[in-house]
Amino acid sequence: MEDYLDGSTSVTSIAHEYLDSLPMVLLTSVLTFAVSTLLYVQDAVSTAINMTSCDRSLSNEAREILSRATPAPPHWVIYWDRWSGAIGPPDVSAISGFNVFTLSFLLTEGAYDQARISFGSISSERDLIIAFQAYEWTTLTDAQRATIKSQYAAAGIKLIVSVFGATDVPTSTGADPIATANTFAAWVKQYSLDGVDVDYEDFNAFDGGKAEAWLISFTTQLRAQLPSGTYIITHAPVAPWFSPSMWPGGGYLEVDSSVGKLIDWYNVQFYNPNGVPLSKLVIGKPATASDANNGFMSTSTLASCLKTAKAQGWNGGVMVWQYPDATASWITAVRSSSWPV
Repeated sequence: MEDYLDGSTSVTSIAHEYLDSLPMVLLTSVLTFAVSTLLYVQDAVSTAINMTSCDRSLSNEAREILSRATPAPPHWVIYWDRWSGAIGPPDVSAISGFNVFTLSFLLTEGAYDQARISFGSISSERDLIIAFQAYEWTTLTDAQRATIKSQYAAAGIKLIVSVFGATDVPTSTGADPIATANTFAAWVKQYSLDGVDVDYEDFNAFDGGKAEAWLISFTTQLRAQLPSGTYIITHAPVAPWFSPSMWPGGGYLEVDSSVGKLIDWYNVQFYNPNGVPLSKLVIGKPATASDANNGFMSTSTLASCLKTAKAQGWNGGVMVWQYPDATASWITAVRSSSWPV
């Protein structure tokens, strides 16, 4: 995610093409198309609630599974990549108004037998930092993780992990999609998280038409290991990958066509693309102008866009890069005219 936001050569050129031809006000106009809501998600949540209230004899394990049911939109997603010196995710009061908190990143080279990082595979201080947010979750005791998860659940916040990121290029480096999905799913289960965000940024693989098949196999296996309604699976593509007739393998439109039903929603980096149900599109924005090379919107402008879009039936939500530049005050301002906190 950070290479796209910071402006790598291949992505910057594509992004500037879109910036030149599609001004930011299109965010509002695109979102005003009619949308179909995710009724199956709402039904799943309703069922989980009814089961919990009707059956007081549920085991603790069963209650934990029900608490992980996929939330209905809108989704208010925040990522945490920057190392702050603190151990563990922030207190829920710091992110009030969000309902998904994403630990970043779990890497292909950072998850082995016990889901520990092999520090010999970390090639730079930056690689260590971006792997650390996911790694440090494993250094907490079971009791510490349970306490944090309980606090987040009580506040209505799902805790998930983002995989790959800008430093991991699994297709280009020959990682097996099935084995990688199995390893990541085992990590999520072992450390009691609510799901996975797939921040795949293997640009060379998309340019060469190899990314789509890899992502389809990976997502299919990941969902087989992390069942829908029990675990969240999201993807965080850069928006140009949704463009038709630009990518030899079909881009993310091909991925969505094949396995979109297995993906709960998309945390789209940049702006709202065409070809995917809008209720599954969570609009990604940087918290500040310094958090990204492109795409920054003031909270007041973004709030106005959401108000207009909601009036037309859209309910996808917003994703922000990243904590602590965005906190409770940021999301409160963004939601003020549409879904007030």
